[in-house]
Amino acid sequence: MTATSRTTASGRFPAAPVPGLPADFRWGVATSAYQIEGAVDTDGRTPSIWDTFCRVPGAVAGGENGDTACDHYHRLAEDVGIIAGLGVDTYRFSLAWPRIQPGGHGPANPRGVAFYDRLVDSLLERGITPWVTLYHWDLPQELEDAGGWPARDTAHRFADYAELAHAALGDRVRHWTTLNEPWCSAMLGYESGVHAPGRKNFGDAMHAVHHLLLGHGLAARRLREAAPEPLELGITLNLGHATPATDHPADAAAARRADGLGTRIYLDPLVHGRYPEDVVADLAARGVTLPVQDGDLAAIATPLDILGVNYYSSHQFSGSAEDGSTTGDDGLPVVRGVSRGLPVTDMGWEIHPEGLTALLLRLHRDYGLPTVITENGAAFADQPVGDGTVPDSDRTAYLDSHIRAVAAARSAGADVRGYFAWSLMDNFEWAFGYDKRFGLVRVDYPTQRRTVKDSGLWYRDTIRLTRSA
Repeated sequence: MTATSRTTASGRFPAAPVPGLPADFRWGVATSAYQIEGAVDTDGRTPSIWDTFCRVPGAVAGGENGDTACDHYHRLAEDVGIIAGLGVDTYRFSLAWPRIQPGGHGPANPRGVAFYDRLVDSLLERGITPWVTLYHWDLPQELEDAGGWPARDTAHRFADYAELAHAALGDRVRHWTTLNEPWCSAMLGYESGVHAPGRKNFGDAMHAVHHLLLGHGLAARRLREAAPEPLELGITLNLGHATPATDHPADAAAARRADGLGTRIYLDPLVHGRYPEDVVADLAARGVTLPVQDGDLAAIATPLDILGVNYYSSHQFSGSAEDGSTTGDDGLPVVRGVSRGLPVTDMGWEIHPEGLTALLLRLHRDYGLPTVITENGAAFADQPVGDGTVPDSDRTAYLDSHIRAVAAARSAGADVRGYFAWSLMDNFEWAFGYDKRFGLVRVDYPTQRRTVKDSGLWYRDTIRLTRSA
């Protein structure tokens, strides 16, 4: 059964309109370059940090890599047809930096640009808005060799790349996101080492935070200066709603610290032009000073049109370890995530749509930016059944509850303007390899056969019914 041969949603989870979402609400799906494109050494693309990291023994489950992934580079036409069949109006995708600008320096690569020309033109022909993310973790390896995001120069290289990308596509693309999830780039890449480039140094991670934000600000300025017409310019952060596990002061302090390093260290400089005083003090207690130079905070606070929110779960925090101690072996205050006892996805993440409503209202209250849900979705171990269909009612229920959580936030006053499901299709899930499936479309990796899952059909019908309600 092909990805487009079924025309009705399964009765396993019937679609229904979502009250409270306006006619101009954006509906989309999202992907990222390294997770789907493949063709890693084709048409002039050079290695990224993920190409290198995947070769490190034990770094990625099963020793897998993104060399082929979903082979989107060669299946662009088919995939755009699937996107159109889902009834969405927006497709959020990322550009591969080492495909656009091999090695992270020099002019644009015409062969790499040509791929995105075809993608953008194909989307526009179908009436689908292209929503470009400039950076979704695929730093050119040469720039990592020169210091990576902990090095200040990388921010300037990113601004140069952004200008090249806009020169190539800015005549047709109006929606630009600079960075995807800088927390992951900094903390998973440079502090815990579970993502590329696999470094493990807290100070380096904090320097990466600042230089990622600086790169965003410098790139935002370049895009504003280059654009002949107004842009919708933003950044995407992965966010959750941090709460204390109890009313004990130690738990409140733990939640504050988690919120400080997970949310406020990004949004306060982006919106208010300053780093939070308590976070700066906490870092100083750990011997870390953010490498701020004159003019940096003004650049970082370049006005945003939209804040992208990637939401998967929320967390509550305890300030004490299981043995009751409030200080860890490292001498630092304990910040420990505590389960609510809720159902979890295949990633082990608790399903908590109420946290999304609370988060959106908090963002509206504290930062006042219009938001779009640029990623939301769930991994489950779905399998095809005998007739070739892919029933995934757990994913459909997840999407339904979170879309309704967005509507609840809008009804309570939050300015939420769109929802993009993660992900269009199953793909390379970073350090998990191909083990985790988030897609609305199933990919059979040996054959690259695409099959729209029941959740994808449900999403299509929900969009149609909501628009016509």
